[in-house]
Amino acid sequence: MTRRVFITGMGAVSAAGDGVEALWQAARDGRSGIRELSLDRGEGLRIRQAARVPDFNPEGRIDPVLLRTSDLYTQFGICAAVEAVKAAGLDRATFGGDRTAAIIGSGVGGIGTLDEGCFHFYRGERIDLFSVPRVMTSSVASHVSIVLGVTGPTFVVSGACASGSQAIGIAASLIRAGVIDRAICGGAETCINPSTMRAWEMLRVLTPGACRPFSAGRDGMVLGEGAGMMVLEAEDAAVARSATPLAILAGYGTSSDAKDMLQPDAEGAAKAITAALADAGLSPADIDYINAHGTGTVLNDITEAAALRAVFGDKLDAIPVSSSKPIIGHALGAGGALELIITVRALMEQIVPPHLNLTAPDPKCPLNLATGDAVPAPISAAISNSFAFGGINASLIVSRAR
Repeated sequence: MTRRVFITGMGAVSAAGDGVEALWQAARDGRSGIRELSLDRGEGLRIRQAARVPDFNPEGRIDPVLLRTSDLYTQFGICAAVEAVKAAGLDRATFGGDRTAAIIGSGVGGIGTLDEGCFHFYRGERIDLFSVPRVMTSSVASHVSIVLGVTGPTFVVSGACASGSQAIGIAASLIRAGVIDRAICGGAETCINPSTMRAWEMLRVLTPGACRPFSAGRDGMVLGEGAGMMVLEAEDAAVARSATPLAILAGYGTSSDAKDMLQPDAEGAAKAITAALADAGLSPADIDYINAHGTGTVLNDITEAAALRAVFGDKLDAIPVSSSKPIIGHALGAGGALELIITVRALMEQIVPPHLNLTAPDPKCPLNLATGDAVPAPISAAISNSFAFGGINASLIVSRAR
């Protein structure tokens, strides 16, 4: 358990556009990807906005044979994975093999295919011949393994909104344990279709206005979509090929509230953060930036603020905090991975990305929110939180590569 884990490549598809650079620029500049929603068969929806991926075209980027069996979430995952591997200075010939894993998170898999299939079936129409391989939650991992030649452990982690973070943490754990040397890991999700949007509306957690995490008067979140992928490598494997690490995946902590399917619990969230700190061998005083889960829902924000206060105490007042969800929406199973990419870039460039849409502080969320423009700051280590329905919590810590 002494192997350090390096992040050597990253890839993204998000509401900010195609690629990591587009994602980081939007986060750094405070440019939101939330747009007016236009959906076939979505005329009856009350919520008319979402953080959709703009102008995505898989043609020419994915083999036509694989494209035929790929739901949109898998297409996002493939494109982000290919970008991550290329950014790491690798290709199919040098990346894959038995000592490489593909571990990817997704909350619901190919639910867009399911939505389309049900619509056509109940109208007595023919459904897609490849509906089964498209809808499987494991589909994205299998497709990525085929594209990249990964013959080691390949599976999907499904932990609702913590899925992407869980997948990254599990991949890092397998590298440390010596089971594998390298992994492509992250999350992929797209739930922006009429029936799924209505299901979220019924929970009364979507806002018709702005996503305003930790702000007084906030009234909900905005759904997002996309994929975030990372290449993780054991330090010895990365050094052997003279790779330049972007950051160190220093700590991973996870817990279960074991209390309620919908209501979050501060004690459970605090346990995940504390476990990540212990795993990284760091104290609360070593954290210089927190990328919060920060959904903009009333209970989630209060609970996260309480969990952070329980772990960091008075030190929390000096740590800048921001949420990425006003930029890219809540990308559910992909959210933790996309937000960790933003956290890594903040670490690399020593910049705290801004926290958008705070109209007035909520006294129940006493945090040092980084409002205004992006701020240069010394960041040695940063934490990214993901807290999911069902009480599944995950925290990841990254530190500067030295």
